[in-house]
Order: sequence, then C-alpha cells, then structure tokens
Amino acid sequence: MWIYTIRRFNLFVITLLILTLIGFNILRLDDTSAWAQTPFLSGWLTYLGQLLNGNLGVNQYGVKMLNEILRVFPATIELCFFAFFIALIIGTPIGTIAGMRRGKSLDTLISSIALVGYSMPLFWIALLGLQLGVTPVSGRYSLLYEFDAKTGFAFIDVLASKSPYRAEMLENIIQHLILPTLVLSIAPMTEVVRLMRSSVATVITQNYIKVAHTKGLSKFEIMVKHIIRNALPPIIPKLGVQLSGLFTAAILTESIFNWPGIGHWLLDAIINQDFVAIQAGVITVASFILLANILSDLLGAAVNPLVRKEFYALK
Repeated sequence: MWIYTIRRFNLFVITLLILTLIGFNILRLDDTSAWAQTPFLSGWLTYLGQLLNGNLGVNQYGVKMLNEILRVFPATIELCFFAFFIALIIGTPIGTIAGMRRGKSLDTLISSIALVGYSMPLFWIALLGLQLGVTPVSGRYSLLYEFDAKTGFAFIDVLASKSPYRAEMLENIIQHLILPTLVLSIAPMTEVVRLMRSSVATVITQNYIKVAHTKGLSKFEIMVKHIIRNALPPIIPKLGVQLSGLFTAAILTESIFNWPGIGHWLLDAIINQDFVAIQAGVITVASFILLANILSDLLGAAVNPLVRKEFYALK
C-alpha cells in the first residue's frame, strides 16, 4: 500500500508541475504583463516559487487572488458537495436494484431513464427548473439576513451565528440550495446508477452470493451484507472522476442561478480578460479535482486490494 501511495503522490506532483505550466502560460497571454517580458524558464521558476508561498497573484485592480479564491471557492464546494451527496444517496440504491434485476423490465426502465437524464443538456434542465418558480432561483440566501462569513460555508457560518433568526436563515439557505443542487446532481446521479448497476450485476454472479442463498439468508440481508458491501469498493476510484464533470457543470449552473461561486467568478474573469484571475481559478479548481481523484484512488485501493493489483499489473 505504501508503494502504491508513493507512486500516486509522484503522479500528483508531476501533474501539478504541468498544471503550473498552463497557469504560467495563461499569465503570458497578456502582452503588457511583466510575465510576458521575462524569459520563459526563469519566469516559470519565479511563478512556481510564488505559488509555493501561497501567492496566486494580484490583478490589475490590486485585488489579491488568494483572498478572492477564499471568498468564492467555499460556495462552489458547498454546492458540489450536496449535489454529489444527492447523487450517491439516490443513485446507489437505484443502481443496486437495476443490477439485481438486470435484463428485466425494471432494469430496462431504470437504464432508459438514466440515459435520458444523462443526455439532457444541463442548461435546459436548469431553465426548466427556473420556470417552475417553486424555490428561489438566484443567489445563496436572501440579502435580508446578515451573518459573519467566517468560513465562507453558509451552513457552518449560520450554525455558528448567535442570531435569533438562525432557524429562518438555515431554512432560507436550504430553499436557495434545492434547485441548483438538484440540477447539478442529475448527471453524476445517472453515472452512479450505471456504475452501481454494472458492479452489482458482476457481484451477484459470484459463488459467495449463491452460498448465501443456500444458507437461507433473506434477499435484504444478502443485498446489504454481501452485494452492496462488495459492489461499492470497485467503483470508489471511478466516483472521483465524476468530480471533474461536477465542477465543470458547476460553472454553467452557477451562471444560470447566479450562484456566487468560483465558476461564476471565472466566467466574469474571462469576460473581463483578467488573466491573473483566470490562472488563479484554473490552478485552484484543477488542483482540487486532482487531489480528489488521488484521494479516491487511495481510498479505493485501501478498501479494494484488486485495485492495487491492477495498478501493479500495468507497471
């Protein structure tokens, strides 16, 4: 396991170095910047040193990018966390049922619905949700409520607040979160259904499942103790990949729902051609996605030794 971890860490460092090259080249797109005037190698080394010191740069308006990232990134993490959570708690049982009923009419129905959900454009689903008018469609919470944004995570900040209207603020935050979270969760949910269906269909053909049937265990006991327990570990590394698509989709979702996250902030930076902000956003989002993928690989290897064996076989 240690060798596997070291190799994944080396891959993480190498990928980060490549990522810094991308960020540095974004800065050099501005011909008037000092970065474009310096030699590439010495400029990149200077840029790398600044990143190691936590300096993401200062834009033309004198705003420190680190402060901006700390302001907007928690909103995106909060949105993606709840969207991914919904995708898991809904997609896992549905995928399990489809896998256990593979080839039957119920499996066909679930697979068809999942395919349709995955194929529908995100912006169309979002606009459809906007037309319903059931929940608030803009922002993270009503401007009528005020609280100290110490962490940037609305739920944590409100819970830490001593305001007498804390319950009302939490309710308002949840109301604003419902629609963008549901819209963002549809694509990863369909992938969870597909992955879980395939994994369950493989598990139920194993001999230990047949032995469990002969022991007289109920279908529920077999599903909980054997099927789900053995079907989940193989898909854990693949779930990390879903975060990449989730953060990409979050950019469009935040723009539609005016969600004050890093995706909305990045779009504004692109429109304003703020290359310092663009590279800061790209470095932050890509690093977070890379870290999530590495951690999901390590977690998958920890709970499923077959992952490590496959990795060594590739070597």
